[in-house]
Amino acid sequence: MNRPIESIPSAAIRALTNYEWPGNIRELQNVIERSVILSPGRVLQVALPETAKSSFPSLRTPRFEESAERERILGALRESHGKVSGPNGAAARLGLRRTTLQSRMKKLHIEHQYR
Repeated sequence: MNRPIESIPSAAIRALTNYEWPGNIRELQNVIERSVILSPGRVLQVALPETAKSSFPSLRTPRFEESAERERILGALRESHGKVSGPNGAAARLGLRRTTLQSRMKKLHIEHQYR
């Protein structure tokens, strides 16, 4: 995507180092790729998974958090061709339960676009 990232803040390095990475290297790779895509400038803004929110509140603002979550969900829906559940659905791609994804979609006003 030709997104030039020139620096990574030390807080982001600490957050990446301290996170337990339950999905191992694939999850780390996805987080880095998503962060590069969502970072508005040349400084990497880390978009950690949902479980890391409370551990590193200084890395995100509420607006960035909501925007990042919305983009993540929309991306998973595009990849799954609008399918929410099932083995190839957006919920599985995001590591969420179908009902959790549906409630987040409702909260972010996404449900009308993909139903």
